Amino acid sequence: MKLIEPNLTTHKAARDVLLTPNGLDEGDLLKVLGSIFTHKVDYADLYFQFTRSESWSLEEGIVKTGSFSIDQGVGVRAVSGERTAFSYSDEISQRALMDAAAATRTIARQGAGKIKVASRVKPAGARSLYLPKDPFVSMDATAKVQLLEKIERIARAKDPRIVQVMAGLAGEQDVVLVVRSDGVIAADIRPLVRLSLTVIAEQNGRREMGTSGGGGRYDLSHFSEELIEKYASEAVNSALVNLDSRPAPAGPMTVVLGPGWPGVLLHEAIGHGLEGDFNRKGSSAFSGRIGERVAARGVTVVDDGTIADRRGSLNVDDEGNATQCTTLIEDGILRGYIQDTLNARLMKMTPTGNGRRESYAHLPMPRMTNTYMLAGQRDPQEILESVKHGLYAVNFGGGQVDITNGKFVFSASEAWMIEDGKLSYPVKGATLVGNGPDVLNRVSMIGNDMRLDSGIGTCGKDGQSVPVGVGQPTLRIEELTVGGTA
Repeated sequence: MKLIEPNLTTHKAARDVLLTPNGLDEGDLLKVLGSIFTHKVDYADLYFQFTRSESWSLEEGIVKTGSFSIDQGVGVRAVSGERTAFSYSDEISQRALMDAAAATRTIARQGAGKIKVASRVKPAGARSLYLPKDPFVSMDATAKVQLLEKIERIARAKDPRIVQVMAGLAGEQDVVLVVRSDGVIAADIRPLVRLSLTVIAEQNGRREMGTSGGGGRYDLSHFSEELIEKYASEAVNSALVNLDSRPAPAGPMTVVLGPGWPGVLLHEAIGHGLEGDFNRKGSSAFSGRIGERVAARGVTVVDDGTIADRRGSLNVDDEGNATQCTTLIEDGILRGYIQDTLNARLMKMTPTGNGRRESYAHLPMPRMTNTYMLAGQRDPQEILESVKHGLYAVNFGGGQVDITNGKFVFSASEAWMIEDGKLSYPVKGATLVGNGPDVLNRVSMIGNDMRLDSGIGTCGKDGQSVPVGVGQPTLRIEELTVGGTA
């Protein structure tokens, strides 16, 4: 077998956590994969996972809840043509593995079997985008409570109008091991932490909310004094701005999107439409359009799972393939799709390291990692000054998108009216309504300030959630429909 993993220490640690305590070794796994091939299948894999997660939450000045959980298990998959059989167990043992393997054989065509499993381990490659840290040992329980209490004190001290503060701290460590029938064993140890903050400000009987936070593949020491201060300032400022907001006007207008988190619109309205499964089935607005112009000149969009310490980054995806930086749109031309192994094979394309799953109890599918638009040449201030009348969307809340046609609706959690090139007043209740492919062609100015989000994104698809990153520079979009409250 060929070993694909960040380093030998990672592989040993994964084996020590997932195999050795359960009386298993690589030889046992080869037997399981071999049993699947007693009938003809094209491919099979085993996905082992051990997850420890912890969360703490503060409200009304008190840390009210704390939780800790451990989960482990294995998923067994067999693929024959377009058909996939999958079974999983929360017990890791030879018996459970053989039972799961027997269940997957139900899809296999009858006939002479052929065992495709290699018998030797060959170390190959090395990557370490993040340290295999355990987030939990970096801070004891008392320090975690004190961290939440500190961010609450800082937020309340910033303005007397802050009447409520809610904060949350979460961390997890994933240990994964992927064993494939083509002779690859891949291992990864993935830390992930997040600190979130929500404040409520009150003035003259009116209440408004502001949020902030961030994280990534670090341990809890990432949340320094400076970073905590930054989160508190952002949340409080957002709430105070919203206290002065007016009802948003409605109608078509020029819209300027701020850098960073507003890239979630790009993620939802465009990114999902570039995932391989939708395009293989012909259900995406981008299906069959590789090589065509789908965006304005200057628009380049990539999905990059290789950025160090980012929330959406992975050393290897959940199929054991190395992640990469994939150019999806280049200077407005569609260049490719986000692919897992199955859809890439059926489309006669190459996997892009985007096979992801929520856990061992789920099938992998093509999913985004860190998806963002590259920077342009324009100064952000120049972009604002170019707008006579329009909307500046600083931050977004929720949104919805229809993959088949690219239509979306997004709500802005912080937005301003632009009048004669200047921010005039904040507005509340602004929603952006449009079509992803159409919006790409309406981008007329691209800022030089590309920024990734702070590390808060979670993407849902077919009932599965995975951590992701988004980003973009400041963008000017012509004639986008704004749904307002005025």
